[in-house]
Amino acid sequence: MKFHYYKDTDALYIDLSSKSSVDSEEIVPGIVLDFDKNHRLVGIDIQHASKNVDFSSLEAEEIPIKKVLINQK
Repeated sequence: MKFHYYKDTDALYIDLSSKSSVDSEEIVPGIVLDFDKNHRLVGIDIQHASKNVDFSSLEAEEIPIKKVLINQK
């Protein structure tokens, strides 16, 4: 899983899988779900992220994570 924040467009994309999306559905204005060819969720696109997401912290509880990478520019 990867989180990508695009400052120039204020968009947050959450990659849930390395599979390519072939279909998308906007579930509410500015929130788009991406699906693979088997209709499995592979990504979440959040527009106007700074207004819709609390970036002050990131927490993970009881998730079997093998590796954590933090890239800051």
